[in-house]
Amino acid sequence: MKRESLDFLREFMDSMSPSGFEEEAREVWKVRTKSFVDEVFTDVHGNAIGVLNKEGNPKVMLAGHMDEVGYMAKYVDKGGFIYFSPIGGIDLHLVPGERVWIKTKKGKILGIMGREPIHHLKEEERKKVAELESLFLDIGMRDKKGTEELVRIGDPAVPAVGFEVLNKDRVVGRGLDDKGGAFVVSEVLRLLSEKKPKASIFGVATVQEEIGLRGATTSAFRIAPDVGIAIDVTFATDYPAIEIPTKQTKYGDIKIGEGPVISRGPNINPKVFDLLTQTAEEEKILYQLEGAPKGTGTDANVIQLTRAGVATGLVSIPNRYMHTPVELVSLNDIENVAKLIANFILKLDKKTNFIP
Repeated sequence: MKRESLDFLREFMDSMSPSGFEEEAREVWKVRTKSFVDEVFTDVHGNAIGVLNKEGNPKVMLAGHMDEVGYMAKYVDKGGFIYFSPIGGIDLHLVPGERVWIKTKKGKILGIMGREPIHHLKEEERKKVAELESLFLDIGMRDKKGTEELVRIGDPAVPAVGFEVLNKDRVVGRGLDDKGGAFVVSEVLRLLSEKKPKASIFGVATVQEEIGLRGATTSAFRIAPDVGIAIDVTFATDYPAIEIPTKQTKYGDIKIGEGPVISRGPNINPKVFDLLTQTAEEEKILYQLEGAPKGTGTDANVIQLTRAGVATGLVSIPNRYMHTPVELVSLNDIENVAKLIANFILKLDKKTNFIP
């Protein structure tokens, strides 16, 4: 991956963007993307939209969500400890002992997830997942007043971990679901800015996917695309916790480093699917297939159902340990997703027909 792209990915990944609070990540995305598009703007919902070749035909929408799962302050007790609710699908197995960044009106502050020590737990309690009500955030204050001078009810938080290169092309961080996809949207716009696409491209870093595909719903209605491609992550099944037949038969055989994952099923327009696989083969891009027998839990679901319907595709990045602070992906996979989608778009013109 070129140095500028990797630097952008690192800065983007290290920004905070729990659902509903994406502004920090949005500004990073917009600053980078505006250098090679005709226009970049934010809509009322908070989606960031970059536009290239606005008058082209057909109109293509790319969507990768920039929000991540996190926590929200709900109550402060007399001792100054903060009780919270999850934003999105948090794995409570991993919460005790985490350090977190809390986004406050006075800036980012550090807190820790506290719980009763294991020495105090009964034998049966040690075997159970910690209950949400038993966990709290400690920011080192002595009382309720001190905490409330810094933290307001509704302030969001995320695990205090950053982006790291793990081993050559393998990278790890929180929120690769789906800042990896939103990165690809920007990267596709960059690649196409060096070409002459016939299509118009509206690249969207969407908001609030983790709490109901909300940003894609509103941005797709606004854009009214002819073709929509969602870029997300999908479950890699190439590690010990999943490498057993019952789980692979359920989730498929998806490997890190083996290329983009192209979905197939009722959420996917068959001609979009065919052209994506044809493009991968012509460009010699290794790819994997994923069966999706119903509406997917991705932005592709709502894009497909916008207005009178959109010819929709879904291309995913294989991801280990989803919804944990240590999500792991391959930079080669990310690059090849961007290359695949850019070359797919270059094949489109006003005569392209996606009627099944």
